[in-house]
Amino acid sequence: MTLHREGYKSIAIAALLFGALNLSLFWFLGASMMWLCTLVLVISLVLLLLVISFFRIPSRKLTISNNQIIAPADGKVVVIEETVDPEYFKDKRLQVSIFMSPLNVHVNRNPLSGDVVYNQYHKGKYLVAWHPKSSTENERHSVVIRKGNTEVLVKQIAGALAKRIVNYLEVGQKVEQGNELGFIKFGSRVDLLLPIGTKVNVSMNQNVQGGVTVIATL
Repeated sequence: MTLHREGYKSIAIAALLFGALNLSLFWFLGASMMWLCTLVLVISLVLLLLVISFFRIPSRKLTISNNQIIAPADGKVVVIEETVDPEYFKDKRLQVSIFMSPLNVHVNRNPLSGDVVYNQYHKGKYLVAWHPKSSTENERHSVVIRKGNTEVLVKQIAGALAKRIVNYLEVGQKVEQGNELGFIKFGSRVDLLLPIGTKVNVSMNQNVQGGVTVIATL
C-alpha cells in the first residue's frame, strides 16, 4: 500500500496539529490531568490514522478488458436507472452511480481506454451524495471518454464532506483503462452514464472496487 500524492499536504498538516496539540497538553496538564491528556491522545491518534487512510492506494490487480466498463471508484452502487443527460448527450442514458464513504479508497480510475472528448468543471452545492439532485446541482467534474462509437461520461461529484475534486484529464488526451482519472477529497460519488442497452454486471447496494469490478459489458 502507498499514499496518494494528493494527501501529502493534508497528512503533514494533520500530523503537525496532532503533535502540537498533544505536546501542549502533556506539558501543561500532564502532571495534574493525565487522564485527559491520554484521552485526547487516543482520539487525536484515531483521527490522524483516518486522515492517512483517506489517501491510501492498496495494491491491486486491475481488470483490463476491451469490451467491459470497469468501476471508476470504490464504494456502493446506489443508482441503476435510465436518465436524461442535460449536459452532454442531451438524450437518455443508463446511469450507474457509486457512493464513496469516507472509509473507501478515494482515487478515481478510467473505466475504459479511449480519447477524452469532453472535460468540464461545474461549481455547485454540497448536497449529501445520495440526494437525487446531487448529480446536477452539486459541485462536479464531468469527462467523456470515447472508444470507437461508444462514449461514456464519468462524473465526479462532491458531497457534504467532499470539498475538493481533482481531475487529471484533458480534451484530446488518450487514456488507458485503470489509470488515474482523478481524486475526490474526502469521498462522495461517481456517476457513469452509459449507452442505453448496455448490459449491467452489478446490482444495487453492491460494493465495488475501483479498477477491478466490472460494471457493464458493451
